[in-house]
Amino acid sequence: MITIREATAADSKAIADLTKELGYAATPASTRRRLAELQSSDNDIVFVAMRSRSVVGWIHVHRVASLEPEIFDEIRGLVVTESERGTGVGSQLVEAAEAWSRKHSCPRLRVRSNVIRTETRRFYENRGFAVTKVQNVFEKPLGHTSRSGRITKSRSR
Repeated sequence: MITIREATAADSKAIADLTKELGYAATPASTRRRLAELQSSDNDIVFVAMRSRSVVGWIHVHRVASLEPEIFDEIRGLVVTESERGTGVGSQLVEAAEAWSRKHSCPRLRVRSNVIRTETRRFYENRGFAVTKVQNVFEKPLGHTSRSGRITKSRSR
Protein backbone atom coordinates (compact mmCIF):
# COMPACT_ATOMS: atom_id res chain seq x y z
CA MET A 1 0.00 0.00 0.00
CA ILE A 2 1.25 3.48 -0.93
CA THR A 3 0.87 6.46 1.37
CA ILE A 4 1.35 10.04 0.14
CA ARG A 5 2.42 12.69 2.64
CA GLU A 6 4.33 15.97 2.79
CA ALA A 7 8.09 15.56 2.76
CA THR A 8 10.09 16.21 5.93
CA ALA A 9 13.78 16.86 6.56
CA ALA A 10 14.12 13.19 7.54
CA ASP A 11 13.32 12.29 3.90
CA SER A 12 16.32 14.19 2.54
CA LYS A 13 18.59 11.19 1.92
CA ALA A 14 15.86 9.20 0.16
CA ILE A 15 14.88 12.24 -1.95
CA ALA A 16 18.54 12.77 -2.89
CA ASP A 17 18.90 9.12 -3.89
CA LEU A 18 15.79 9.31 -6.06
CA THR A 19 16.98 12.56 -7.61
CA LYS A 20 20.16 10.76 -8.70
CA GLU A 21 17.94 8.23 -10.51
CA LEU A 22 16.79 11.17 -12.67
CA GLY A 23 20.42 11.87 -13.51
CA TYR A 24 20.87 14.96 -11.33
CA ALA A 25 23.57 15.42 -8.71
CA ALA A 26 22.17 15.56 -5.18
CA THR A 27 23.45 15.01 -1.67
CA PRO A 28 21.41 14.59 1.50
CA ALA A 29 22.81 17.91 2.81
CA SER A 30 21.98 19.91 -0.32
CA THR A 31 18.57 18.25 -0.53
CA ARG A 32 17.84 19.05 3.12
CA ARG A 33 18.77 22.71 2.51
CA ARG A 34 16.63 22.99 -0.65
CA LEU A 35 13.72 21.18 0.99
CA ALA A 36 13.82 23.60 3.93
CA GLU A 37 13.64 26.55 1.51
CA LEU A 38 10.65 25.00 -0.27
CA GLN A 39 8.90 24.22 3.01
CA SER A 40 9.17 27.88 4.05
CA SER A 41 7.39 28.96 0.86
CA ASP A 42 3.61 29.22 0.50
CA ASN A 43 4.10 28.61 -3.23
CA ASP A 44 5.72 25.18 -3.00
CA ILE A 45 4.86 21.70 -1.79
CA VAL A 46 6.85 18.47 -1.85
CA PHE A 47 5.09 15.17 -1.38
CA VAL A 48 6.68 11.76 -0.94
CA ALA A 49 5.21 8.36 -1.69
CA MET A 50 5.82 5.74 0.98
CA ARG A 51 5.67 1.97 0.71
CA SER A 52 6.06 0.52 4.19
CA ARG A 53 8.75 2.77 5.68
CA SER A 54 10.56 3.56 2.44
CA VAL A 55 10.27 6.64 0.25
CA VAL A 56 9.65 5.34 -3.27
CA GLY A 57 8.85 8.62 -5.04
CA TRP A 58 8.54 12.36 -4.71
CA ILE A 59 6.87 15.29 -6.47
CA HIS A 60 7.51 19.03 -6.17
CA VAL A 61 4.80 21.53 -7.18
CA HIS A 62 5.41 25.27 -7.49
CA ARG A 63 2.85 28.09 -7.87
CA VAL A 64 3.80 30.43 -10.73
CA ALA A 65 2.48 33.98 -10.82
CA SER A 66 3.27 36.13 -13.82
CA LEU A 67 2.04 39.15 -15.74
CA GLU A 68 1.42 37.14 -18.93
CA PRO A 69 -0.59 33.97 -18.28
CA GLU A 70 -3.09 33.33 -15.56
CA ILE A 71 -1.56 31.85 -12.41
CA PHE A 72 -0.75 28.16 -12.65
CA ASP A 73 0.95 25.43 -10.68
CA GLU A 74 3.85 23.55 -12.18
CA ILE A 75 5.24 20.14 -11.40
CA ARG A 76 8.93 20.98 -11.03
CA GLY A 77 10.04 17.42 -10.43
CA LEU A 78 8.60 13.92 -10.18
CA VAL A 79 10.50 10.70 -9.73
CA VAL A 80 9.54 7.18 -8.77
CA THR A 81 12.17 4.59 -8.00
CA GLU A 82 12.74 2.23 -10.92
CA SER A 83 11.36 -0.84 -9.13
CA GLU A 84 8.03 0.98 -8.50
CA ARG A 85 7.52 2.47 -11.98
CA GLY A 86 4.32 1.26 -13.59
CA THR A 87 2.69 0.42 -10.25
CA GLY A 88 0.59 3.59 -9.93
CA VAL A 89 2.90 5.49 -7.56
CA GLY A 90 3.49 8.29 -10.07
CA SER A 91 -0.24 8.61 -10.69
CA GLN A 92 -0.89 8.93 -6.97
CA LEU A 93 1.74 11.64 -6.67
CA VAL A 94 0.20 13.56 -9.59
CA GLU A 95 -3.23 13.19 -7.96
CA ALA A 96 -1.80 14.67 -4.74
CA ALA A 97 -0.41 17.59 -6.77
CA GLU A 98 -3.79 18.12 -8.44
CA ALA A 99 -5.58 18.05 -5.08
CA TRP A 100 -3.13 20.61 -3.62
CA SER A 101 -3.67 22.89 -6.63
CA ARG A 102 -7.46 22.61 -6.41
CA LYS A 103 -7.35 23.30 -2.67
CA HIS A 104 -5.52 26.55 -3.46
CA SER A 105 -7.98 27.45 -6.27
CA CYS A 106 -5.40 27.13 -9.01
CA PRO A 107 -6.99 26.71 -12.44
CA ARG A 108 -4.16 24.82 -14.19
CA LEU A 109 -1.39 22.34 -13.52
CA ARG A 110 1.55 22.37 -15.91
CA VAL A 111 4.59 20.15 -16.34
CA ARG A 112 7.65 20.37 -18.56
CA SER A 113 9.56 17.35 -19.78
CA ASN A 114 12.59 16.87 -21.96
CA VAL A 115 11.47 15.71 -25.41
CA ILE A 116 13.79 12.71 -25.23
CA ARG A 117 11.73 11.31 -22.33
CA THR A 118 9.08 9.66 -24.51
CA GLU A 119 7.80 7.45 -21.68
CA THR A 120 7.30 10.55 -19.55
CA ARG A 121 5.24 12.16 -22.30
CA ARG A 122 2.96 9.10 -22.48
CA PHE A 123 2.67 9.07 -18.69
CA TYR A 124 1.37 12.65 -18.57
CA GLU A 125 -0.85 12.34 -21.64
CA ASN A 126 -2.47 9.26 -20.07
CA ARG A 127 -3.34 11.46 -17.08
CA GLY A 128 -5.06 14.16 -19.10
CA PHE A 129 -2.16 16.52 -19.78
CA ALA A 130 -1.80 17.87 -23.33
CA VAL A 131 1.23 19.37 -25.06
CA THR A 132 0.50 23.09 -25.48
CA LYS A 133 3.94 24.37 -26.45
CA VAL A 134 7.34 23.20 -27.65
CA GLN A 135 10.12 25.62 -26.84
CA ASN A 136 13.84 26.12 -26.35
CA VAL A 137 15.23 26.73 -22.90
CA PHE A 138 18.06 29.25 -22.69
CA GLU A 139 20.30 29.56 -19.66
CA LYS A 140 23.04 31.99 -18.71
CA PRO A 141 25.14 31.55 -15.56
CA LEU A 142 25.14 34.64 -13.34
CA GLY A 143 27.65 35.39 -10.60
CA HIS A 144 29.15 32.73 -8.42
CA THR A 145 27.34 30.10 -6.43
CA SER A 146 28.29 29.82 -2.77
CA ARG A 147 28.51 26.54 -0.89
CA SER A 148 24.91 27.00 0.21
CA GLY A 149 23.80 27.06 -3.41
CA ARG A 150 22.90 30.73 -3.26
CA ILE A 151 24.23 33.08 -5.92
CA THR A 152 26.62 35.71 -4.62
CA LYS A 153 27.94 38.84 -6.28
CA SER A 154 31.48 38.94 -7.61
CA ARG A 155 33.70 41.45 -5.87
CA SER A 156 35.80 43.69 -8.08
CA ARG A 157 39.14 44.97 -6.94
